Amino acid sequence: MNSDGTRDARGTHANSVPRPAGSPEMPAMPPRPARAPGTPPMPDGSSFLAWLRAPRPDAAPGVWRFGHTPRPDEEPDEIPKRQLVGGALIAFLVGWLLWSLLQNGYLGYWWWIPLDLIAPDSWQGGTGEGGQVGTFLLYRGYELLVALMILVAVARLGRWGEVWRRFVAPRFHLRPAEQAAPVPQDDPAQWNQLREAGAAEAAERLVAEAGAGLMRDVDHARIMRAWQGVRSGRHSLATFTGAVLKDGAAACLHPSGERDLPTRLARHDLVTGQVRLGGTVDDPRNPYAYRGTGLALGPELLGTSLLAVGPAGSGKTASVVWPVAESLCLHALAGRAAVVVVGAAGAGLGPADAYDVVVRIGNPESVYDLDLYGGTTDPDEAAAVLAEALVGDLADPHPGGDSRRSTTVLAQLLGPFRAVHGRFPSVPQLRQLLDGAPGLLGELREALQDAGQESLLRELDARERQLGHPGDLAGVLADRLALLDRPAFAAFFDTSGQSRPFSLRALDHPVRVRIDLPERGHADASRILARLVLAQFTASVAVREDRSLFACLVLDDATGVITPDAVRGIQRLRSTNAGTVLTLRTLDDVPRPLRGPLLGAIGCRMALSGLTPWDGQDFAEVWGKEWTEARDVTDRQIIADSPAGKAWHALRRVMTGHAPTARAVTVRQVERERWSASELAHGVPPGHAVLSLTNVRGEHAPPLLVDLRG
Repeated sequence: MNSDGTRDARGTHANSVPRPAGSPEMPAMPPRPARAPGTPPMPDGSSFLAWLRAPRPDAAPGVWRFGHTPRPDEEPDEIPKRQLVGGALIAFLVGWLLWSLLQNGYLGYWWWIPLDLIAPDSWQGGTGEGGQVGTFLLYRGYELLVALMILVAVARLGRWGEVWRRFVAPRFHLRPAEQAAPVPQDDPAQWNQLREAGAAEAAERLVAEAGAGLMRDVDHARIMRAWQGVRSGRHSLATFTGAVLKDGAAACLHPSGERDLPTRLARHDLVTGQVRLGGTVDDPRNPYAYRGTGLALGPELLGTSLLAVGPAGSGKTASVVWPVAESLCLHALAGRAAVVVVGAAGAGLGPADAYDVVVRIGNPESVYDLDLYGGTTDPDEAAAVLAEALVGDLADPHPGGDSRRSTTVLAQLLGPFRAVHGRFPSVPQLRQLLDGAPGLLGELREALQDAGQESLLRELDARERQLGHPGDLAGVLADRLALLDRPAFAAFFDTSGQSRPFSLRALDHPVRVRIDLPERGHADASRILARLVLAQFTASVAVREDRSLFACLVLDDATGVITPDAVRGIQRLRSTNAGTVLTLRTLDDVPRPLRGPLLGAIGCRMALSGLTPWDGQDFAEVWGKEWTEARDVTDRQIIADSPAGKAWHALRRVMTGHAPTARAVTVRQVERERWSASELAHGVPPGHAVLSLTNVRGEHAPPLLVDLRG
């Protein structure tokens, strides 16, 4: 307490630590946001209901549908601003002049004739105070009527309404009208589908949870996914109703028990399944229906796969990979998707808490291991996947090339080893087998003879005959496998059952997986592992029992991953409700014969700013050409014959500095590239990209200039 009885403010919670004498006042810190950006608010149920009831009209592929206002396909013919404003001003002056001439009698008094014919004589020139007032009102009212008629005619001629809509109305920050409550039959917050199926009690419980602010967007999506399982017959109605009545909005939880991600960086709409990446630029090269709209991706677009090409620092990871991965993780929590995100350690692919499984290859603290054979028990399938990973980049890069010889070499060893040991060999053991270690091969032979495995003995004999012959691929396979047989990976790729290996066979479940590749010091090994994961992914999604679950592989850097088998695998993903997201620094990382097939197999193609002209040429070729209107303007000098004309032309030359000319405009239809290589290399601003889209139904959007920062 001070001497005057007041309390010293330095001891309050606002300033718990006294400042030193003479220290400057520190600015107040801004308040911490109540929630992460893009997350529907939790405390008040009205906010969630407003989000759920927001309009989401059908739109073209890639348009952010949340609150979208459709635009016409063609741009309306708008009058240029200068011509519009000038015409409105001239119309006003003409109307003012006409009214002034009428008022002053310069045009006569004929415009009073209608009043004289209609108005009775008793209404005109009345005596007395009341009559004079009536006469005054009659004549002034008629003058006002004529003035209004002139004003309406002038406004129509001068297009004042369009001037108001284009220049005046946008400057008024009018409060948007509140959204009207939907009809109960069409209200998504009433869960009418459940009521019609006889689950009225469950619907009432969900309505109460939403109104109390206990439901969020992931809960809504997860329960809708469970309800789709009931309608398809995978789950019973009684089980679903019992879970909802017991747990409310927390019913049908993800196996992890999580109901949301720790943080969100992008804007998501789980009703439509979209994630917003940015906004399309109001540019003449964009179709009018897309200009100024949000740009979003969803499973219906990712099902055709996405390829993003741009140099380092162009925003591939931050603006494309992580928002898409974040969206797929939310879909996994809702039971809609399974996602595998592959990238270098520390690449910014989200926190570990956002994933169920994090495989840190080369990190001794990693809880999970990676199954080298993809969880299969078939030696031939395991050999095909492993051969693609080890030497897929060495195969003939033409579309018909493959690695069947390498697959045969591995199958001749994997089959006998599994028959004897009941498992596949570890990396050191497989390397010894490929090198032809006599001790290990002799043990296999004896064990197979004792078991009477004649067919496998023939496989082993064939392998021993080929050892050391020219053209034998075992040495190449052993050299590539040596990149994984390093001390840093000694604890990984275990096949003895002592570790916790992750297998891509788990994509039958809504799992979230992140695989960190050891980029530093092990670049070649990282490329082998990336090819391994891609090969296992394409093989696993093809044999899934439940294809209603969308599966996606996000590969942050696909350098050295694109092979003939990889292109064929990507082409088959669309029919299996799966897709991939690939990024490249340049198309030079893909063999020249595979660039065309790769761009043809991918449905969504993105060229980021900073692209090289030769990369731009590949995109320009795959995007093709379109018919456009070309205007040729020709200025022809006018020659005057008469002395007066020559004098007038001389005066115009002095005033304008140019000779008098006549302009001729020729309009013709020409076929031009949608985006040329030069425009892609030099016309895309930083933070922007050109993106073409195709969904699984075959609908497509032409190349769009997109601001990834919007």
